[in-house]
Amino acid sequence: MTNEEKIQTMLDDATQRLLSMRRADGMWQGHLSSSAISTSVSVFALSVINHEEYAHEIRQGTSWLLQTMKSDGAWGDSVESPVNMTATLLSYTALSHLGQVPEATKRYIRETLGWKNEEDLVKGVLDYYGRDLTFSVPILMMCALAGIVSDWKRIPPFPFELAVLPQSTFRFLNLPVVSYAIPALIAVGILQNRKRQTWLSPVREKFVPKSLRVLTNLQPEDGGFLEAAPLTAFVSMCLSEAGLRDHVVTTKCAQFLRATLRDDGAWPIDTNLAGWVSSLCARAIGDLLPEKDRNALADTIRSNATKARHPFTGAPAGGWGWTNLSGSVPDGDDTSGALVALHTLLNGNYVKEVGAGIDWLIQLQNNDGGMPTFCRGWGKLPFDRSTPDITAHAILAMSLWCDVLPADQQPRCRQSIQRMTTWLEKAMTHNGAWNPLWFGDQDAQDENNPVYGAATIIDYLATAGHGKADILQQPLRFLISCQNADGGWGGNSGVTSKVTLTAKAIGALAHFRPETDDAIRRAVDYLYAQYQSGHLYRREPIGLYFSRLWYSEDLYSYTYLVTALRKLSAKA
Repeated sequence: MTNEEKIQTMLDDATQRLLSMRRADGMWQGHLSSSAISTSVSVFALSVINHEEYAHEIRQGTSWLLQTMKSDGAWGDSVESPVNMTATLLSYTALSHLGQVPEATKRYIRETLGWKNEEDLVKGVLDYYGRDLTFSVPILMMCALAGIVSDWKRIPPFPFELAVLPQSTFRFLNLPVVSYAIPALIAVGILQNRKRQTWLSPVREKFVPKSLRVLTNLQPEDGGFLEAAPLTAFVSMCLSEAGLRDHVVTTKCAQFLRATLRDDGAWPIDTNLAGWVSSLCARAIGDLLPEKDRNALADTIRSNATKARHPFTGAPAGGWGWTNLSGSVPDGDDTSGALVALHTLLNGNYVKEVGAGIDWLIQLQNNDGGMPTFCRGWGKLPFDRSTPDITAHAILAMSLWCDVLPADQQPRCRQSIQRMTTWLEKAMTHNGAWNPLWFGDQDAQDENNPVYGAATIIDYLATAGHGKADILQQPLRFLISCQNADGGWGGNSGVTSKVTLTAKAIGALAHFRPETDDAIRRAVDYLYAQYQSGHLYRREPIGLYFSRLWYSEDLYSYTYLVTALRKLSAKA
């Protein structure tokens, strides 16, 4: 079979599968992997809130944890993931609280992690997460509630009272958490203040009512903060143990956790990524849809743009989040994704939501020229500092639309693109790649994924018309140098090949044919071998989500494959 025939065979199969996955409303929802972290924290929270009322959910989650435990007594974030500290510790804590912790898990904690006492555990968690306390403090707080940590003073305090200040001041306060974690800052901080009394505790207690009003205003309609079970569960267990079991926030959190329990007895890391994966699908096959369906999907995406300042981050109207559910928050990557999708679906015809989205991105841009995730200028912690993959995505979105924007908006758009391009040049690593924020590789020693960074940014910039730019030459050489002997790519040189990353690499190399034809041919051979063995669409944990949380999403393989293979098919 020729290379072209292999490409067409895989492309036809993946395209038909992708088209068949559309929902009745025209969007795609995908499927996030079930998560040991989400399940353990949710089970613990429901047990703390009301063990009898939520006995069914607790029993289901506990059973799933025990069934998915690895042979050494540990857990990974997803069933497909290798074991890690966070998933194992949280599962151990939840099962210990319920009196069902396996002896193998106790041995793993003591012998493999080397935590023989409370001091070792606290130090291990704090060292693992470093300066960012967003996840380490809630983890230790849960350990304290389970009696695994007895000294609350070992846990760094959260200054919950600062949440009563205007959102515009948060970037100047050097808070120990990232912007999305204000609910945890409030709930954990209130509990800590009541558990570890000091002479300041009565003064701090006076800020509790107003802090709770802030928390109430931040909670979305369905009760799930960020649509994320871990954050929602951490908030609810803290409030419950702080004597606020009947508070409206706690009640709505519990309702969200009950509603999002899956049939398999587990919880995903987030409810769904319907907005994000629909944008990926629209870029991959949007032009193949009938005109009526294209317009309907475009209308849906347009309607999902935020209509007012968002209470969670204070972001202005005009951005998009990762899902159309109430817990979603607008961010840089999803806004760019929606704008790129609309360009495909509308054949480049301007609509008002496009102009608002471009303005939203310009307002998000940091002073250094790069793009953060949620909030401009918040700080130096992950998700708030500038990041290469989100920056390059914004360059693509703005470049596609810039020439049809209103005349007064075009200069600002071009200036923003230039600032982002300059920042990307400075952000390049010494070997000519970029380390992305959202997508790591669990098989890589440092968990980074410069192959994804280089491939994605090359593709974004080349699609935006910058294919001949000098900035892409070194990343292109880096990408080719990382190809494995089997023809595929992992997250870095010598890391196990993956379908998703190989498809990403092909999508980048396709812009530089014919000089990349040999690497592409070998990559197609690798993908076709996976197709023949039935592994082309297997789940591959790729995301580095929140603070070192991993997940897989079924639609990544399909969208990455179709996008890449269509480029090859068009140029065959």
